[in-house]
Amino acid sequence: MKKNGRPAAPRALQAQFWEGVRLGLGVAEAGAAAGAGPVKAFEWFKQAGGVKSNGPRPAGGRYLSVAEREEIAVGLAAGESLRVIAARLGRSPSTVSREVARNSRGRRQYRALAAQGQAQWRAARPKTAKLAGNAVLRDWVQARLEEKWSPEQISVMLEREFGGDREMRVSHEAIYQSVYVQGRGALRRELAACLRTGRALRKPRRKAGERRGRIPGKVMISERPAEVEDRAVPGHWEGDLIIGKAHQPAIGTLVERSSRFVLLVHLPEGYAPEKVAAAMTETMGGLPDAIRRSLTWDQGHEMTDHAQISLDADLDIYFCDPHSPWQRGTNENTNGLLRQYFPKSTDLSVHSGEDLAAVAAQLNSRPRKTLDWKTPAQALDGFLAAAA
Repeated sequence: MKKNGRPAAPRALQAQFWEGVRLGLGVAEAGAAAGAGPVKAFEWFKQAGGVKSNGPRPAGGRYLSVAEREEIAVGLAAGESLRVIAARLGRSPSTVSREVARNSRGRRQYRALAAQGQAQWRAARPKTAKLAGNAVLRDWVQARLEEKWSPEQISVMLEREFGGDREMRVSHEAIYQSVYVQGRGALRRELAACLRTGRALRKPRRKAGERRGRIPGKVMISERPAEVEDRAVPGHWEGDLIIGKAHQPAIGTLVERSSRFVLLVHLPEGYAPEKVAAAMTETMGGLPDAIRRSLTWDQGHEMTDHAQISLDADLDIYFCDPHSPWQRGTNENTNGLLRQYFPKSTDLSVHSGEDLAAVAAQLNSRPRKTLDWKTPAQALDGFLAAAA
């Protein structure tokens, strides 16, 4: 296959690139490791919508390689059974049997290179996505995305609303891919702006082994009291920053695990450790003792002065393991909600302390299913009344 008069990059080269991405390399680095330039690497990444599972995998995985197909051809020519060939390859006999049946007109007709060509053609040919082939389903999904529902909410509610109609079901991952992956022809690409991330492309995670900075004297989450886990005891908080345009302005976010009550920390002068320490001490230090027990935070450099916060606010502080946002899942969920008020890549410095208080008040006055439809403010008031 040629593009603009030049041969397309071999599938093996793309597989090597995607293996690098899956291992945590940046797009340009993965391209260089595979012998491709940055322009080609970003083209592959964009075509797949940044979805790692969409890129081809190297030989030896799920799919047969050219070398394995050559072994099959040699074995068949020698009169070996499919079971013997499969054992030598370490594959299932059914895999070898299916390979021969699909890519030849019989055992004597099997040729390795022809089989490889047919397999690559089938893998590359366009496939109709479910959302592309079902207009009713597509319209329903698009309407909910425009209402800023998450793909997971859409997937769950499709099943509840349409019951046993299998044609009106789609997974949340399929919705994401229909938005992000070029060439699917299902959902309008501009609907990416309706997702909470607002991204037009999925982004790779941080490189393997990369650290955001070492924090001296930190106490890890493994040492946190067991009472924090079951949410029965109030006063245990989770926190993080949401970052604005050019990685400069930021807002501190705090959420109480039992009541889901939210506090927003105004950081008008940036998020250097000393600025965060002063603002956090003022915010947390003013809380009643009954709801000021501990704080769990990500391993961000902004909490380098955590010992001072702990001392001044009389608060135990624990840190999550690297790359483990689920360990403060309540805060992660809250930050997702807050991004609808403070979108990524926008200037957060324009928001005053009063603006932040108004947003927090709005979140704290919403009834929550997890609280049996009480609001976070009502739940927190109940804890304080019980402690009085």
